[in-house]
Amino acid sequence: MTGYEIFWPLLAHVALVYGLYALLGQRRAKMVRAGKIAKSDYRENRNEPAESLAVKNCLANQFELPVLFYACCILLYVTEADNIVAVGLAWLFVALRYAHAAVHVSSNDLRYRSPLFAAGYLTLAGMWLWLAAWMVMG
Repeated sequence: MTGYEIFWPLLAHVALVYGLYALLGQRRAKMVRAGKIAKSDYRENRNEPAESLAVKNCLANQFELPVLFYACCILLYVTEADNIVAVGLAWLFVALRYAHAAVHVSSNDLRYRSPLFAAGYLTLAGMWLWLAAWMVMG
């Protein structure tokens, strides 16, 4: 690989984050219109309705494990380890984040959400192992 292929999955994750912000805004506006919460209650974020709380929690989750993903992608690029294996793992991680987020903001069923998280966790671990092996062998 000679281009910026490793950054496309990263940008796809950024799109997920922006989409979740939009969904959070929609759900919060819906809750205000329905009279379930006053707009001013969001200032201190107390008593968030379940419909928007799930999106808020999902959004917060995008700044936990994915932070390691961003760092790994940059390091893979810098060390020139961003080959087909690394890019494939990066796309798999992002696909799993999308699936995890879809479950999180819909049914929020842990029977589905937990295995998706675990698969993403292991995929990201694979990316870090690939980087480490590349540096050791390089």
